Amino acid sequence: MPEAISEPHLTTMPKRAGVGLKAEHYRTILETSPDIGFFEVHAENYMGTGGPPHRYLSAIRERYPLSLHGVGLSIGADRPLDRDHLGRLRQLIDRYSPALFSEHLAWSSHEAGFLNDLLPLPYTDETLARVVEHVDQVQEALGRRMLLENPSTYLAFAESTWSETDFIAEIVRRSGCGLLLDVNNVHVACTNQDWDPIAYLDAYPLSHVQEIHLAGFAPDADEAGRPLLIDAHDRPVDETVWGLFAHAIERIGPVPTLIEWDANVPDWPVLKTEAERAELLMADIDGVRRRAPALNHAH
Repeated sequence: MPEAISEPHLTTMPKRAGVGLKAEHYRTILETSPDIGFFEVHAENYMGTGGPPHRYLSAIRERYPLSLHGVGLSIGADRPLDRDHLGRLRQLIDRYSPALFSEHLAWSSHEAGFLNDLLPLPYTDETLARVVEHVDQVQEALGRRMLLENPSTYLAFAESTWSETDFIAEIVRRSGCGLLLDVNNVHVACTNQDWDPIAYLDAYPLSHVQEIHLAGFAPDADEAGRPLLIDAHDRPVDETVWGLFAHAIERIGPVPTLIEWDANVPDWPVLKTEAERAELLMADIDGVRRRAPALNHAH
């Protein structure tokens, strides 16, 4: 097992923009060392013991902070967590010392096996207790705080007795986990369910957000012709999502922000330009926020 990364500047996350690390860009990154805040990888893509993916990730990890994003823990499943999967996650974290680890508020496994999708949960007291128990188990097994990501949803459960924002806030209160705010998921869910996205963000426990995701969505329509958005991660961030991102940053200041682009992956300059836009927007808003107290005092 390679020696773990320990440099302090690589094990803390800068309040900058980063991108998802894709195999198409390995060589460009190593040859040009671009000025980028961090890289994020899906944990399940690196659970093998060796090979080229680990060689490239190890080389890139020596230069940049890393965020590890899980998609397979099935935190919301009505069954015990997979202990083997948790063990592989712990090995990966010990090997690469990521600055952040996150997972989804969703389920993807049941008795018949593993589903290649992130499915929504009913927001009930029973589900809440199960999710908190699973988050506690993950944090204990990994020896660190995890971040929980809000879902992209397409429908609501009739039995839900909590709003999504209150449900997430209560998970944080009971488990002590942090949050990953996916702003594209907010827009997708609010469009699909006719919620107000600004009201959603204002009700969200923003003080616990340690990372933000931005991504592109695919527009569609349901059988009645109403707008239906698909969380596709296959195109640039939409202008509406940039606006919601600005609203969140005005409230909480700069946060490590990831550009998620997982399908139809573009050439490196296109991806880097999206990250630069996020970084410039955070810098502009932060400058206004910092000047505001002085301006108010002057009046």
